Amino acid sequence: MTPEHKPFFCYVTDRRAFAATPGSSDVFSSDRTPPPASSLHDSIRRAAAAGAAWIQIREKDLDTRSLLDLARFAVAEARVASARVLVNDRLDVALAANAAGVHLGEKSLPLEAVTEWRRSTGRLDFLVGVSCHSLESARAAERGGADYIFFGPVFATPSKAAFGAPQGIDRLREVCASVKIPVIAIGGVNLENARVCLSAGAGGAAAIRLFQETGNTEELAARLKTI
Repeated sequence: MTPEHKPFFCYVTDRRAFAATPGSSDVFSSDRTPPPASSLHDSIRRAAAAGAAWIQIREKDLDTRSLLDLARFAVAEARVASARVLVNDRLDVALAANAAGVHLGEKSLPLEAVTEWRRSTGRLDFLVGVSCHSLESARAAERGGADYIFFGPVFATPSKAAFGAPQGIDRLREVCASVKIPVIAIGGVNLENARVCLSAGAGGAAAIRLFQETGNTEELAARLKTI
């Protein structure tokens, strides 16, 4: 991060993390199970209003039409708050929704292929990020032309349990010191430990529950500003 950049927060969507409420409806529930009490639409609106600079649409099991509708909704809401929307995995959906970029996972399109497409088409403002879980993969992402990386899980969290034990602050610090592109801390990040991540060199922090479980958008916005 250069001096003119300031740390920022990213909201990563996860509609399955909401508590189900019988009798409600949600057009983005692909499995027809009882949808969340607080809709994903409302959560996106709150995150943008609270000051999330990025909103990553991470709903891997949605069909293409529903995912595109959701991404377009997010782009429209984010535009009002001058936030950016990234779409997880799906470059085609990101482009169709006029999103700001795509976030690649381990099973997405190869990073080098996407950055080469970007170079050849002159879409240099289109962000390309990668999820990393080791120092080696972080360095590889930088070599491959990624604009940023998500690194984690830094702390224990149910959504990242599949990736093993938490990496911890020391490993986050090591990764931040080893690459020149922004490192976004993810995994168990909350209002209490976000400052520690930034002190370790992270350019920002990404979270699901921090935004989806907030009951007071104005209070969240005020607290994020202090961090």
